[in-house]
Amino acid sequence: MRIGELSRRAGVSVRSLRYYENQGPLHPTRLPSGYRVYEESDVVRVRRIRALLAAGLGTRAISRILPCLAQHDEGLALSCSALYGELVAERDGMLARIDALRTSVEALSAVIADSPEPATPTASPTGV
Repeated sequence: MRIGELSRRAGVSVRSLRYYENQGPLHPTRLPSGYRVYEESDVVRVRRIRALLAAGLGTRAISRILPCLAQHDEGLALSCSALYGELVAERDGMLARIDALRTSVEALSAVIADSPEPATPTASPTGV
């Protein structure tokens, strides 16, 4: 299939597909004319790329992880134990960033709570 059909079937832009190819997680075949040709399995691959991006992983990590993902009844699991530590480290980094954001939100909330609300501007009697 061509890039436009993959775009429609996977629900992503053509630009995103080109980016995934450039960054490594997507590997289309190239015709002598330069056109990209995708396999049926690339629809699932692109959906997995999107899910991993949404989970906070970068395209370099995704390129390493994708070949080691196996589908099972309850979702995806690693079939390469060597990447387990990398995923744990990614998750722990995300949790640390979440904790830092929570601390920032709490500090901002304290500033807001201790600040007087601004006066509401009143409309001019002439409407101007």
